Amino acid sequence: MPSSLPADIPEAAGTARAAAAPRSSGLSLLASELKVLFGRRRTGALLLALAAIPVLIAVAVKVSSAVPAGRGPAFLDRITQNGLFVAFTAMLVSVPLFMPLAVGVVAGDTIAGEANLGTLRYLLVAPAGRVRLLLVKYAGALAFCIVAPLTVGLAGAAIGAALFPVGPVTLLSGGVVQPVEAALRIVLIAAYLAVSLAGLSAIGLFLSTLTVVPVGAMAATVVVSVVSQVMDQLPQLEWLHPWLFSHYWLGFGDMLRQPVLWDSFASNALLQAGYVAVFGALAYGRFVTKDILS
Repeated sequence: MPSSLPADIPEAAGTARAAAAPRSSGLSLLASELKVLFGRRRTGALLLALAAIPVLIAVAVKVSSAVPAGRGPAFLDRITQNGLFVAFTAMLVSVPLFMPLAVGVVAGDTIAGEANLGTLRYLLVAPAGRVRLLLVKYAGALAFCIVAPLTVGLAGAAIGAALFPVGPVTLLSGGVVQPVEAALRIVLIAAYLAVSLAGLSAIGLFLSTLTVVPVGAMAATVVVSVVSQVMDQLPQLEWLHPWLFSHYWLGFGDMLRQPVLWDSFASNALLQAGYVAVFGALAYGRFVTKDILS
């Protein structure tokens, strides 16, 4: 096994060196993976694109005339009264396409990206390296699932506070909470969305083990996301809806009630855990038998 990395792939050098270290721990490998992931220009561009969504919404509302009640996404007509609703609106708008697209790019690149660069063999030098690497790669994708909705929510709150007045927030249940608690609800919704994207990340990880072309795995992950949402809208497939990983994606409205209703969160978490278990097992079965020299 070569002891050094090719000079033309410095992006993966940190992770590969961490894996090749004699006493490398799983935590050090994870830290290196996160450093590489969030140090990439592509990841930064994805997060900037997500942050731009609430900015575009806020600016559009600011420069336009009053939004008619009931028109456009939920909460849109409340933005001029309270800037914190920019965050709620942006997260709602981002869920069907933009967040799955970003997660699909990251998850689809986990294994296929390393295989495409030729660095996969360097990451598997330790005993039982395949299992550990698979777990680390999925943990990195999960970290992005946490950061992505937080980016949208925090950017929305910031631009909303800059362009509109901020005050007590009226929840869907009719109760009123102070801005500090409303900010905590934004974080809670971000946590709900992070859980929602866990299943899609597992699917992307599995698809990434099937190919050495990362773009193919990325595209397939996004397509699966779109297909699931389309199927969830067909009444003829109503029996299948509760089993689709996207079924509870828009259920975070329960986080905006007083008290918070945890039923949808629990159902969503259980469903996503099932997808993680199934596609994690499929990814494991494929990856441990994968010929990394092919």
